[in-house]
Amino acid sequence: MTENHTALYGEHRKAGASFTDFGGWQMPLKYSSELAEHHAVRNAAGLFDLSHMGEVWVTGPDAAAFLDYALAGKLSAVAVGKAKYSLICNVDGGIVDDLISYRLADERFLVVPNAGNAATVAGLLAERAASFNVVVEDASAETSLVAVQGPNAQAILLSLVPAEQHSLVTEMKYYAAGEVAITVNGTTNPLLVARTGYTGEDGFEIYVPNADAAALWQALLENGADQGLIPAGLASRDSLRLEAGMPLYGNELSIEGHAYSAGLGPVVSLAKESDFIGKAALAAIKEAGDGVSSGRKLVGLKGAGRRAARGHYTVLKDGATIGEVTSGQPSPTLGYPVAMAYVDVEHATVGTLLDVDLRGKAEPFEVVALPFYKRQK
Repeated sequence: MTENHTALYGEHRKAGASFTDFGGWQMPLKYSSELAEHHAVRNAAGLFDLSHMGEVWVTGPDAAAFLDYALAGKLSAVAVGKAKYSLICNVDGGIVDDLISYRLADERFLVVPNAGNAATVAGLLAERAASFNVVVEDASAETSLVAVQGPNAQAILLSLVPAEQHSLVTEMKYYAAGEVAITVNGTTNPLLVARTGYTGEDGFEIYVPNADAAALWQALLENGADQGLIPAGLASRDSLRLEAGMPLYGNELSIEGHAYSAGLGPVVSLAKESDFIGKAALAAIKEAGDGVSSGRKLVGLKGAGRRAARGHYTVLKDGATIGEVTSGQPSPTLGYPVAMAYVDVEHATVGTLLDVDLRGKAEPFEVVALPFYKRQK
């Protein structure tokens, strides 16, 4: 199998990163301590390479109508400069991927799928565009994506932005995006900056051509050093997103699952006038019983002891199997084990006491509301 490397691979090697395969990409797992990287994001800032993510441009007179058809959400209702989290489904309502779409002009959107699904999503969008007046362009191969996450993220980004453009950053709301001038090595260029994130903290994502990615990475680390910025890998990214109750494709989300059992019913727009791929199936699933006709629902679990549940561990009620863990580990921020799991609907109520089979021993957990962690505004 061919290993894909991002344009920042050399920077990660120089920083002493250990690597792991993720969606076919060799990505930094951690640089020194995943715990230190986790706490840096919660208390100061972390710098992430997200260049394995996809970038698919959708442009043309029918761009909004096309995305209404191709995705489960109502993208035509998104204002210019704003973003929307949505799903791309198959005809049976199964989740092909979860993704973010940015509307950057009336007829111009950027769709960002997950790394392992990027080529599939780009192909599906191109296929579904056949009867629409749009151009679908997969720019993933030439685009890098760098994210600064943490309470000091805004101050760090502003250090590279000319003073006259500071308001573009400070006034940018959550789930918004726009072009911002960024100065690196004395050269100023407009780059797409978004304020979304996947850690539960404030933060920004910067889209940059591959050729300029290393210089941007170095400038951010240099300017952010006095703000506590350190590079952070996928290990801390996973513990951060789990604390924030954010699903991961391949764990909480899959082609076999659907939006309602995953707690993502609100991102499905059955009310939009147009048809969309999977609409009939999802409507039938919802009508069959609170959207969880599969019999299981995604919940948060808080451990009563010190041992953590892990993916695929069995969830028990009075010794009987009633679910399966999708993600789990000790929470560095909260100090106790947390997990997400699909459990039978009748046991999904907050406050329900369950057990998880931790390699032959039943350990107590309690169903709790997600997210586990929410930052102070």
